[in-house]
Amino acid sequence: MLQTAIHYFLHFIFIGAIAYWYDREHWGRNWLILLATMLVDVDHLLASPIFHPDRCSIGHHLLHSVYVIPIYFIGAAFLKKSLLKLVFIGLAFHMVTDFIDCLWMASECESCSLSDFFF
Repeated sequence: MLQTAIHYFLHFIFIGAIAYWYDREHWGRNWLILLATMLVDVDHLLASPIFHPDRCSIGHHLLHSVYVIPIYFIGAAFLKKSLLKLVFIGLAFHMVTDFIDCLWMASECESCSLSDFFF
């Protein structure tokens, strides 16, 4: 229960703080842009089953893969301040949030290793 609450708090509420930090004058618009980056989860529709409560998204879904995640962080770090940079910040933070969720799941599974949750 706490894991789910923290996960969705980070995905939906904490990004408001990121939006405010990024540009106080346009924080509302920025929050909506960061919310739109949740569309990265559309790749979950390609999985079977679509949702599994004990599955780590990182490494399992195409847009959550080790091939794509570095692009999110590079864009967030190196693009000039723009809406595109904000999108990359949102995508990178989304991956951080999902990674925290994976670590939490791994910590609660006594018979699992971290490699069971990633890749």
